[in-house]
Amino acid sequence: MSDQQVNTLERKPVILIIVTLVVILIGSVVTALLPFFMEGMEVKIDTVRPYTALELEGRDLYMREGCNNCHTQTVRPLRDEVLRYGEFSKSGEFAYDHPFLWGSKRTGPDLARIGGKYPDSWHVQHMVDPRSIVPQSNMPSYAFMADRPLDGSTIQSKMEALRTVGVPYTDEEIAAAPATLTGKTEMDAIIAYLQVLGTMINKAPVETVTDSTAVADSTAAPADSAAVTPAEAR
Repeated sequence: MSDQQVNTLERKPVILIIVTLVVILIGSVVTALLPFFMEGMEVKIDTVRPYTALELEGRDLYMREGCNNCHTQTVRPLRDEVLRYGEFSKSGEFAYDHPFLWGSKRTGPDLARIGGKYPDSWHVQHMVDPRSIVPQSNMPSYAFMADRPLDGSTIQSKMEALRTVGVPYTDEEIAAAPATLTGKTEMDAIIAYLQVLGTMINKAPVETVTDSTAVADSTAAPADSAAVTPAEAR
């Protein structure tokens, strides 16, 4: 573009604005939109699977109670974070997360790698009475969840909705979902969700939720909780 043409544009602000917007639009498409259609931009992880019905219900409870307001679910590729929380997060881990729960505030620790780190009994005690494990914790008690049965009336519609955005639930899985929630409590569901976080990439062992009510009735903290620092458990 010659100096004369530049001067012409400078004298016509409306045309200058239009040309500027067109250039910005082209740049945005090339740098932001185009990569979505380029093969290899998204790291696919073969071990990542859709959440089970129980885990999915637990995830919804996690959002309902606002847990994502105080806990992040993404380990940044920084040395101190990797040393504390484990391997940094990969984009492929979140293929079936709708919405993402990465978060931005850590009142409590990051939970991206919490699955399998502690037994179910630890999580139940922590949910029932956080200060029995960490006296300085400001986390509220969620003891009521052990007494609330899961409502499985909407699980099929949730799974069908997720299937429309690419989560590969089968007809058989959707049909069987309500039965898998029978007899389960909200405590069972949220712990099932916590115990699966991070395990689809590092294959950490996950203890199966059994009877959370029985554990919740216990007033003693689990033996392994003594080794937990306030920063890790609050």
